[in-house]
Amino acid sequence: MAFKQTVLQELLTLMRQEGLPHLNEQEIISRIDISSATFNEFFSGMEDMVTQVVAYDLETRKQEHERLFANEPSPLRRLLLMVQVGLEGLRAIRPTALMETQELYPKAWALYWNHSNDYTAHVLYKLLNEGILQKELRRDLNIQLVTKIMLEQLTLVVNPAVFPPERFNVAEVFRSVFLYYIRGICTEEGTKIAEEYFAALR
Repeated sequence: MAFKQTVLQELLTLMRQEGLPHLNEQEIISRIDISSATFNEFFSGMEDMVTQVVAYDLETRKQEHERLFANEPSPLRRLLLMVQVGLEGLRAIRPTALMETQELYPKAWALYWNHSNDYTAHVLYKLLNEGILQKELRRDLNIQLVTKIMLEQLTLVVNPAVFPPERFNVAEVFRSVFLYYIRGICTEEGTKIAEEYFAALR
């Protein structure tokens, strides 16, 4: 792993575990043990740093999806694996981290939603279509509409006005809103796959 990738990974871990509002540039430099010169070489400031960390996080997720999908022939299981990656990511994040990013770093937050509307929408659409063809998902699905519903569910889960992080566990909200919806769009064969998957995910 290149040194900058190592730095980005350390920053991502720090953001997930502690958030950033209480940390300034010098404190971050100290925490991840790099020089001011290195920080200035890599980043033009705090917002650029957060934006690059988010871009790194999203690219890492895409690579994780590719790795998981490579050996899984079932489109429904690939869909569930994608959901699991999202769920595990949310469980690893400090409850208020997403809200802080949204409020303090709009450029970085925009990356999340551009990723959702581009990459995530494309993958969801493809998996839903393949799931219908393999008779794991109901053939009467409106794929475009279901894709949109799933993306809106993701928006709902991370909306602090709907589910304040101090009152709701974001991972549990994600599971309740998103995972159970998938079971409703399955065929009988697909439901068996989903039930087995849900049981193992608890």
